[in-house]
Amino acid sequence: MSIFPYVYYMVISFNVTSDTRQIAIYAGMVTSAFTFAEFLSGVAWGRISDRVGRKPVLLAGLAGTALSMLVFGVSPNLPVALLGRALGGLLNGNMGVINTTVGEIVTAKKHQNRAFSIMPTMWCIGSILGPALGGALAQPCESFPKIFARGTLFDQFPFLLPNLVCTVILVFGVLVGVLFFKETHEELKGRRDFGIEAGNWLLGHFQTKLANQIIVDKASEANLQEDFALLEDEEPPGYRTTEGSPCQPSTPSRSPNALPADAKIKGERRLKSSKKLMPVFLSEPITREPISLPFRFTGGFGLSSKTIGFVLSVQGVYSIVAQFVLFPLLANHFGTLKTFRVVLMTWPLLYLLVPYLVLLPQRLQMPGIYLCLLWKITAQCFAFPTNNLLTRNSAPSLLVLGVINGVGASAASLGRTLGPTVTGLFHSWGLNIGSTGVAWWSCGVICIVGALESLWIEDVDDGMDHAHAKEEECLADEALIDPLAIDAAINAAGDLPQESGGQISKSDSKIDLL
Repeated sequence: MSIFPYVYYMVISFNVTSDTRQIAIYAGMVTSAFTFAEFLSGVAWGRISDRVGRKPVLLAGLAGTALSMLVFGVSPNLPVALLGRALGGLLNGNMGVINTTVGEIVTAKKHQNRAFSIMPTMWCIGSILGPALGGALAQPCESFPKIFARGTLFDQFPFLLPNLVCTVILVFGVLVGVLFFKETHEELKGRRDFGIEAGNWLLGHFQTKLANQIIVDKASEANLQEDFALLEDEEPPGYRTTEGSPCQPSTPSRSPNALPADAKIKGERRLKSSKKLMPVFLSEPITREPISLPFRFTGGFGLSSKTIGFVLSVQGVYSIVAQFVLFPLLANHFGTLKTFRVVLMTWPLLYLLVPYLVLLPQRLQMPGIYLCLLWKITAQCFAFPTNNLLTRNSAPSLLVLGVINGVGASAASLGRTLGPTVTGLFHSWGLNIGSTGVAWWSCGVICIVGALESLWIEDVDDGMDHAHAKEEECLADEALIDPLAIDAAINAAGDLPQESGGQISKSDSKIDLL
């Protein structure tokens, strides 16, 4: 997400075209390269996670993303930029594997709405930090000329700094994952993990050190309080003389408050189409071409990369509230499928209205932008977790959940690949014919088709819960004690001689055995 605020200006710096109406096409290619490569590798990563575990795949995805961001940051031209983005998509299978991991951690259906909202929430945090970092740190020699001088590395590669910062964050994530993330695969989570052992050693080392320090501090404080009590009982005398000479004053005693003060000092040593199309729409210059309603008008808002980054960060802040507060309440009240359908029904209207924001008076344009972004984020925060829940509940077993989520991730990546590229083509074509809204309205038509398709989705129970219930039912139906075996045991016991010389009656045997 950090590339969204500056991708328009990055394409301009590559000098691939002199026609500003074509920039949207190349910007769509840059953003789509990642998702297309992710589409090609999604199922493979899902299968690999079923064989080697979720943890290795997730860590490989983080490392691959870090490598791709470095390549992308030093891209001197469009082909290298496309290569960097594609490399990240090929090495990153985390989208489907994360859904699998959450499904394996949280198996109780009553907790799934809350659990599956965690990942989109993390995505929301990324949508805050990513655009903010990208917009603020891109082209640092222009934004911060006193810190980043001309002729330096950051002048040669003006978009390296935000990618470098993101790489450091990803490397930190890899370290945390190696040391503290536990495997969730049902059949592989019991194997030895040297990373977890190292993390436990570090935690134990620091906890022991902290505990020892607390013990020492408490002991020192207790000793000092005891010394202070003794000082209060017997004040140390000054210089004593039998003559009481006025020329030799008594040695002053130390203040009682000084010792506790010294003790305190010594003792106190812790998300696609609209995502890609909206930044381009916000970046395009304002035009004064004639307007012919309802469809013929052009122009954008002419916002800078810093302003775009701030706008996208604001929507990220709201998305956390929508994800953690609104989604669990509505999903629990209306159900997963009904919530999913309602969201899909509202999306077409949003895409149909967005282009008309450029026709608003200037004082109303920014409020209109924020309103539409909040609308989009609300729908997005509801659609992603409900979609994941419906996919998870349709899985017959946890053992194939990785492959299922891999297929789902690949399908989503294909949509995110086609979205920016196709909408970029439609947007450029719309500008050529004098209509800014062509790309938006085409997305609205696709949303209408998706909303109609949702009417055929069935709300099935959790497939894995159903399988477990069926297995328990079969066990309950089986006879735990064979009646024929009981009769045989009774007859055998009745034929055995007893110490008293008598025999056990069959009725008594039945009572005793039962």
